[in-house]
Amino acid sequence: MNAVVSPVTDELLRQYDVSGPRYTSYPTADRFVEAFVADDYSQALQQRRSGAAALALPLSLYIHIPFCESLCYYCACNKIITKHHEKAAEYIRYLTREVELHTALIGTGQSVSQLHFGGGSPTFLSDDELRGLMAMLKRNFSFAPGGEYSIEIDPRTIDEKRLDTLAELGFNRLSFGVQDFDPAVQKAVHRVQPAEQVFSLVAAARARGFESINVDLIYGLPMQSPESFDRTLAQVVELKPDRIALYAYAHLPERFKPQRRINTVELPSGGAKISMLSRSLAAFMGAGYVYVGMDHFALPDDALAVAKRQGRLHRNFQGYSTQPDCDLIALGVSSIGRIGATYSQNAKTLEEYYDALDHGNFPVVRGLALTRDDLVRRAVIMALMCQGHVQFESIDLAYLVDFRSYFAKEMEALQALAEQGLVVLEDTGIQVTAKGWFFVRAVAMVFDRNLQTDRTRAKFSKIL
Repeated sequence: MNAVVSPVTDELLRQYDVSGPRYTSYPTADRFVEAFVADDYSQALQQRRSGAAALALPLSLYIHIPFCESLCYYCACNKIITKHHEKAAEYIRYLTREVELHTALIGTGQSVSQLHFGGGSPTFLSDDELRGLMAMLKRNFSFAPGGEYSIEIDPRTIDEKRLDTLAELGFNRLSFGVQDFDPAVQKAVHRVQPAEQVFSLVAAARARGFESINVDLIYGLPMQSPESFDRTLAQVVELKPDRIALYAYAHLPERFKPQRRINTVELPSGGAKISMLSRSLAAFMGAGYVYVGMDHFALPDDALAVAKRQGRLHRNFQGYSTQPDCDLIALGVSSIGRIGATYSQNAKTLEEYYDALDHGNFPVVRGLALTRDDLVRRAVIMALMCQGHVQFESIDLAYLVDFRSYFAKEMEALQALAEQGLVVLEDTGIQVTAKGWFFVRAVAMVFDRNLQTDRTRAKFSKIL
């Protein structure tokens, strides 16, 4: 691998090796309340239907498929481990009921420009089940040409024939869960998948014309070292996916039961994790990848890199997106969505989810109606996270505030980041520097009112 100097120092990486929100929303999901119920969600949908501006924007859809055949020890997702594939058919029937509740309020044929199947393992579903599920969605929604239609892939559950099915169904983006190519690491986290298998599948996907292929990696897993991760980095550079998502492993066994199976003695030290991150930045940028932000890299001609370059980057519960900021309908157990100035989350267990739908109700169990202050802060945080700058005048005009007065304490707090060269405080706005882009979560955290009043950040992942 070519030696490339990392764009940031290990000292800065150590300083900002702290916990904080990922800002797929503001306020963050830990602020949702059980006082927000299904009736509140119904009202938000009805308001969408009556609002001409909302109807002009296409929808985003998220479908959560919770099933997995085997347990990955690092996993913090909502999943159900089972080899009983008949459970999928029942789940799809309930997804259909949930869609019907939506179309009863917003009508059929609403335009959709973004679809994401997440999990769990969406490829737990058989080809026929995927066909049936997509046919149901297409009966109820209108999928726009040129949209972003993606699905998460467990390489152990697909072959070239399944790739044909995914292409036939209209998926144009694939995300492969790799995490690490090292056999010892794979064994330690109970996810064994030979590198050759992934290389073969990616080559087959390219041959079938998928527009973008993403690979997920995790650093900080048991049995990893900077040297072993270098080998994985070299293999990923050789694989050359269009996008790379690089996440830090957060070991929280008190919250996530599967992680209790990980031998803590085998976890790398904090210093080793910093080294892995530093080497990853150097490796990917040395290979020509653009750092999109928040753990994401993309080749310069990928739509995500182009959107960043053109100032069209957006962010929702699935992360960075090229699609315009829009309402997100989230379907399935534990899914989180956004309609207008509200957020909502579905029941986290199948029993609760099925019971609500059996009674003809949305399975929403908690959520949030945003206040005016939430909306102002969300606008600032998302501008920083997506465009890397915020103009005072745009916030003043949109929310009828005086930015400098409204955020006087925040502007004072930003001085320390400015002295480190992470932001430039201009007369007309705030600009995140090229170096600061690697710490953009830290910049956004300055404007998070909830963090100002609650300094308990252990519930969040590390910001790097």
